Amino acid sequence: MDRWIAAEHGAALRRAADPVAVDLGYGAAPWTAVELLGRLRTVRPDARVVGIEIDPARVEAARPYERAGLDFLHGGFEVPLPGQRKRAPALIRAANVLRQYDEDEVAAVWQRLCARLAPGGLLVEGTCDEIGRRHVWVALGPEGPRTVTFAARLSTLDTPSDLAERLPKALIHRNVPGEPVHAFLRDFDRAWATAAPLGALGARQRWRAAVQALATDWPLTGDPRRRRQGEVTVRWEALAPRGSGVRSAVRGPVGNGVR
Repeated sequence: MDRWIAAEHGAALRRAADPVAVDLGYGAAPWTAVELLGRLRTVRPDARVVGIEIDPARVEAARPYERAGLDFLHGGFEVPLPGQRKRAPALIRAANVLRQYDEDEVAAVWQRLCARLAPGGLLVEGTCDEIGRRHVWVALGPEGPRTVTFAARLSTLDTPSDLAERLPKALIHRNVPGEPVHAFLRDFDRAWATAAPLGALGARQRWRAAVQALATDWPLTGDPRRRRQGEVTVRWEALAPRGSGVRSAVRGPVGNGVR
């Protein structure tokens, strides 16, 4: 996720007047905030990260790791930031935060977090496994959701649909027949099976061939070079759940690719 953010959002971060990022709900240990700072500083050397946790004990435990450009604060979806009033982050990253919420709460949380972004800011919200081998996230701007990215350590992947268990809250209950995300994963598995002969050249070659085939019917987006990293990004409109509040956050015409 951090590599993707640096690659896809790096230009916007370089333009930001205040290059502050938030690691929202960093968890029991502060490592994700520490790692995010290191990654963002490869594209913006003066980037700063604020780790925010709802549990005061976790904030206190993280204090010893504070340094120039890295702070830890108590808070939640209001996204408090140090310094001047109404300061707005260029990035909010929320990994594994909405898992305990109901699906019908997602749209309101997204809207609240997006409202906190600076102009040109980005919200990245998703779910990963315990050591980051499988991950699916939604990228949102102030106008709402834009894309969904599926990412995997390819050497550990049996089929692309293995990523279904890491779908973010907005999509995880929608992996059923008739829903766009189910159709997408079904087609991805078929493309993966067709590309099986390329597995002799490595999982990366098989993945790239499967993604190329998938692009025939699905609106893939982003830098194609990212696919070498075991990533594929799809326009949100193609996967948005049917009859859901999170779908209404999208402006303009909507298509879903379900066949």
